[in-house]
Amino acid sequence: MDRPVLRHAEPVMGTVVSFDVRAPDGAAADALRRAVDWLHRVDGVFSTYRPDSQISRLGRGELTVADCDPEVAEVLALGAAAERAGDGFFSVRPGGPDGALDPSGVVKGWAVERASRILLEAGSTDHSVNGGGDVQTAGEAEPGRGWSLAVAHPLHPGAFATLVRGSGIALATSGTAERGAHILDPHTGRPASGGLASVSVVGKSLTAADIAATTAFAMGPAGREWLASQPGLEGFAVTADGRAWWTPGFRAYVPEGLGG
Repeated sequence: MDRPVLRHAEPVMGTVVSFDVRAPDGAAADALRRAVDWLHRVDGVFSTYRPDSQISRLGRGELTVADCDPEVAEVLALGAAAERAGDGFFSVRPGGPDGALDPSGVVKGWAVERASRILLEAGSTDHSVNGGGDVQTAGEAEPGRGWSLAVAHPLHPGAFATLVRGSGIALATSGTAERGAHILDPHTGRPASGGLASVSVVGKSLTAADIAATTAFAMGPAGREWLASQPGLEGFAVTADGRAWWTPGFRAYVPEGLGG
């Protein structure tokens, strides 16, 4: 017998965040409301499109980090750690050292993972939270069956390049399909030109996977070796000419018979 499901789609942070809560209990609806409220709060604090957001005001020098909500310091610390780990190919100033403050490469994955944690802490052990294709799951879709997550094909809209499956996994993709050449190489301040159309990263933490996908995309061909060295993360990429590569452990997430 199929378990009941609580679903909700919320326009926020410039995308749609979709919730899929399996076997919801009496606390699930309230937890879902709190998770949605959290995402809107993140949008209000971190939106680079809102001139009155804390991150915009911080970037203009009107606020200090100490003046901001504590999450701002948390996100900037994550960004600084990612810059060190990624040899400078990730930055919260992606346009270069003098570029505008823009921690968007951290914020979406981090915010969606935190929304999932709100559900977990309320007792929802089996759910997925999908922020525009970047997904954090918990538990299983059905008893004994993990979540199946499609990796969109960047060169063929509506098709998928591969599929990953697992329990409590996260999947993030960076590339040119949705927003064009928006990922910058912080060393040059120009769009990354490494011959990649997309990089997808799977692991347990969406924050880590999202940062790693952006970093590897900016690295270009060197991203494959770098991803392979990152504990707990595996990657899959589609090149601009339609070929694909993946890290050695990626096949463990691909359903048998699908290839990848």
